[in-house]
Amino acid sequence: MRPRTKPDQSAGISCAQARESARRVLAEQDAPPTLVADVLTVVSELVSNAVRHAGGVTGFRVGVRTGQVVVEVSDRSALLPHLRPPSPHTPGGFGWRVVKTLAPRSFVRSHRSGKTVIAALPVRRPVSPATGPAMGG
Repeated sequence: MRPRTKPDQSAGISCAQARESARRVLAEQDAPPTLVADVLTVVSELVSNAVRHAGGVTGFRVGVRTGQVVVEVSDRSALLPHLRPPSPHTPGGFGWRVVKTLAPRSFVRSHRSGKTVIAALPVRRPVSPATGPAMGG
C-alpha cells in the first residue's frame, strides 16, 4: 500500500476515537487480532495519559511500516513518562510499563510545544508497508 497523508485532525481526540482510527488503519492491513489488541492497548494508555496528565492530545498517528506498527501521541507537557515502582498503596502507574512491554522500542521526542511519544510494536508476521495518519476519513 502506498504511503498516504491527510491533514492532522487529531487535536483533542478521545481514547475511543483514537482506538477506532487505529482499528481502521490495521483493518486495511489485515493485521492479526493479537497485534490489533496490543496496538489498541498502547493507544489507550498513551491517549489517556495525555488527557489525564498533559493537557490533552495535540497529535495522533498510527502507521504500519515494514516489521512494525508505530503509534505517535503528542501532547503539551514537557514532563517525560517514567516507570514508577509498583506500590500496593498507590493506584495506577502501570501505563508506561505496559507500553514499554508491548512496544519495547518506545521513546519520547521533546519539542517546543511539548512532546511526542513514539511506540513501535513489532509485527510478528508480514504486514504490507504503509504509513499515514489514523485520523481523517
